[in-house]
Amino acid sequence: MAVSRTEKILILAKTYPSPSAQYMETSCVAGINQDGVMRRLYPVPFRMIEDGQQFKKWQWIDVIVEKANKDHRPESHKLYVDTISCGDLIGTKREWIHRREWLDKIPTFTNFDALEADRLSSGLSLALLRPKKLLRLEVTKAKNQDWTDEEREKLAREQMQGNLFSEVEVKKEVKTLKKVPYDFHYWYLCDTPDGEKEFKNKIVDWEAGALYWNCVKSYRTDWESQFRKKLEEDFASKDLMFLMGNQHRFQDQWLIISLIYPPKQKAHELAQSSLF
Repeated sequence: MAVSRTEKILILAKTYPSPSAQYMETSCVAGINQDGVMRRLYPVPFRMIEDGQQFKKWQWIDVIVEKANKDHRPESHKLYVDTISCGDLIGTKREWIHRREWLDKIPTFTNFDALEADRLSSGLSLALLRPKKLLRLEVTKAKNQDWTDEEREKLAREQMQGNLFSEVEVKKEVKTLKKVPYDFHYWYLCDTPDGEKEFKNKIVDWEAGALYWNCVKSYRTDWESQFRKKLEEDFASKDLMFLMGNQHRFQDQWLIISLIYPPKQKAHELAQSSLF
């Protein structure tokens, strides 16, 4: 029987919401707990959580969790939405020094093949990947430009199943979730034992979805050039990392669930950090 406990978790990822058969809509949420152990949290119907419990990326939360019984990935835990208590936000001062303290605790790879090998050997399903170089952003129309009839039915469902909201009543009408009609993939280079190799992964970070809608609102038909400027040019100048998460049903398929982009460290900063 799963044991429930309260954990303090630093939120590092929220994916763009998607329709859910059981919870209307959910996001994949991931973070690291106070002991430096990665956590994947679900179910999180984020937009329907009470305002005071809507946490942000880089925010600490206290929440009751227990190991998921149907998802055997070691990081996957069920959380009790009505127990969420939001805490401090970790800021970006001094070149992300306080954020880097926690990033340094996450399993980190510079080669996607090595990440996949670790999954096969240990079951790892959340990790950081540092690409050697961004090559390009691929923007393609989604297979379905809008929600399917089945997805619309899930989103329109008024009655929540189970007791997820037993203590958190949804008193406000949730604005219908808009589907991002495009898919975004990064192509990037990694060093491997056989030399440089190209890889491609889909971006599902909520921030990317929100950026798309902001660009459409502000620039209309010119949205793509502005979107690319951020994801190709601006992020290429950063110490860009991908928080990678695999899929439950297809565990060899990895997604970029969060884009993490601290400023590049200067040589003397790297030397100082190596002393400790």
